[in-house]
Amino acid sequence: MNMFKAINNGLALSMEADESAVLFGEDVAFGGVFRCSLGLQERFGKDRVFNTPLCEQGIAGFGIGLANMGATAIAEIQFADYIFPAFDQLVNEAAKMRYRSGGMFDCGKLTVRTPCSAVGHGGLYHSQSPEAYFAHTPGLKVVVPRGPIKAKGLLMSCIEEPDPCIIFEPKILYRAAVEEVPVGRYLTKLGVADVVRKGTDVTLLGWGTQVHVLSEVADLAAKKLGVSCEVIDLVTILPWDVDTICESVKKTGRLIIAHEAPLTGGFAGEIAATIQEACFLSLEAPVQRVTGWDTPFPHIFEPFYLPDKWRCFEAVKKIIDY
Repeated sequence: MNMFKAINNGLALSMEADESAVLFGEDVAFGGVFRCSLGLQERFGKDRVFNTPLCEQGIAGFGIGLANMGATAIAEIQFADYIFPAFDQLVNEAAKMRYRSGGMFDCGKLTVRTPCSAVGHGGLYHSQSPEAYFAHTPGLKVVVPRGPIKAKGLLMSCIEEPDPCIIFEPKILYRAAVEEVPVGRYLTKLGVADVVRKGTDVTLLGWGTQVHVLSEVADLAAKKLGVSCEVIDLVTILPWDVDTICESVKKTGRLIIAHEAPLTGGFAGEIAATIQEACFLSLEAPVQRVTGWDTPFPHIFEPFYLPDKWRCFEAVKKIIDY
């Protein structure tokens, strides 16, 4: 399966297993912009798979209400760039419901799916990666898949997770890769990073699309510099796997973090601060961040905005030569 089919399969299995599960969002009834919900209304009916008004605040609020009443709510925000009208509902209501009610209510059965990141020509409103905004919010769980297997496993795990979850799905990956995805119920443990490739000299850390970029960088570094890179997919932004990253950095002595979001306030800053505190005596060079720029996403210059393999490769040379 490719990634959008793996997501469709995960949604179908979850709705089949849980009769209270409801899928809703803008245009999901006919399959959605990226076809992730294709055929699900025909299979499960119009009362379980349906379109909503173009109102992200309403989509999130409706999902919170459903989850509070015991239903499994699976909401789609059509693009991550438009999750901001729902920001108050997610960070002030969904994340806090269990605590404000002293455990009487919770919306742990709420899962929010949303396509994120760049495709090379999306411009200001269809390219952003807002994961760091939500990583500042205790009570939420935030994940980013790098491909079909992870997408299905994370989706099904989030739907069953007793806390509200947000899945940021890099849209460029929906049709970019095909993997042998388990066809039955399949879960991926949240909060655990994946060591995609072992190495000894530099740790390369990313999530979503950047994992594939960093894998190419590791090949380049081995071929051109004779440098062995360890590539890690963070997978879960909140809570993130501190132990796996620290173990790798203590071995390699060097860390490069890459993400598409802007530098200032990006999640790489949180990781860098934690690593320098926990691994200071093991570091051979300052932690490097390769990220988007501190500007709105440009349109015709979007390829220059992204942290591509050449920018990341330059960071490897810099950190080795320090």
